[in-house]
Amino acid sequence: MTSRRSSIRLGDLSVGFVQSISAAVKQHGHHVSQLLERFELSPERLAEPHARLSIPRYMRLGHAATQLTGNPALGLVIGQHSSLNHLGLAGVTALQAPTVRAAARCITRFEPLYAKNYRGKSQFYEDSNGAWLSFYSIAPYNAYNFFVVESVLLGWLNHLRQVCRSQMDIECLQIEYPEPSYAADFATYTQGTVDFSAAHNRLRLSQPSLALRNPHHCPNTWHALLELCEEQLALKTHNYGLVEQVAQLIAPLLKNGEPHIEHIAQKMQMPSWTLRRKLATQGTQFRQLVNDTRFDLACNYIRDTDLSFSEISWLLGFSSPEAFQRAFKRWAKQTPGEFRKAMTRN
Repeated sequence: MTSRRSSIRLGDLSVGFVQSISAAVKQHGHHVSQLLERFELSPERLAEPHARLSIPRYMRLGHAATQLTGNPALGLVIGQHSSLNHLGLAGVTALQAPTVRAAARCITRFEPLYAKNYRGKSQFYEDSNGAWLSFYSIAPYNAYNFFVVESVLLGWLNHLRQVCRSQMDIECLQIEYPEPSYAADFATYTQGTVDFSAAHNRLRLSQPSLALRNPHHCPNTWHALLELCEEQLALKTHNYGLVEQVAQLIAPLLKNGEPHIEHIAQKMQMPSWTLRRKLATQGTQFRQLVNDTRFDLACNYIRDTDLSFSEISWLLGFSSPEAFQRAFKRWAKQTPGEFRKAMTRN
């Protein structure tokens, strides 16, 4: 791979997310210190203001916590312990929102300040009857990521209840993976219906719920915090170079096959010929950037996850596992299996 590259990572999130895992483990009567030490999460590390945790490491931590407690539904407990304060500046700002609707908008708009995932971002869709709060797909599902979906969706419900200071409920909870053995446990945390094997991971909020007000809202504090969030978001976005911006747009589309430059150019609000020219000035071409992005993500998946090569092939949009194997060997001068073995030894 000789072109100029912008390394893609699977994603990361604030170490604040560790707090809810710790609380869930403690609720089950276990000491959490050894678990955190195993993942190099010292008190000093957890106190760093900008410390981040890679998503693969977070998933391993959650899986280890599930094994330690013996509770397959631990994700629901983690969500119950999730606090807006764990989201850093964005969460503190949402806690000052005037309504549940404003808080949901805040949580999704400023998500890049506390979590980043190449697969996509959370969305808040409103209609005349209410709104959907949607979490991007993290399929294929396995023992390492069931808890992520559950903790995020139940965490959102807990966050919005913190804003309105009431037992606000949801109309419906939709989850992409099939009904698990502990499906009945969901009723402990929400009175809304739960639909498994759905097309999305999301929760449904009614108009009355969206309109619930925050009894502790302070207008000038809210607007001051909003300004800070906007400044931080602009700074983070401004620091992305053109190649990184394009790579970040390419990555979530790979599952559906090779993206077209016209689609990416439209997202960047420029003609495709302009994007080609700008990439050329950066020493690369769109097709090469697609390959670079695939290679970066493949290396991360092989090194940081236990996904099979067939699953990785699907995630990166290859026509078959064999096509992925051939491409990876061309890029890395070794097979995916050889690469994984070498990473394990290191």
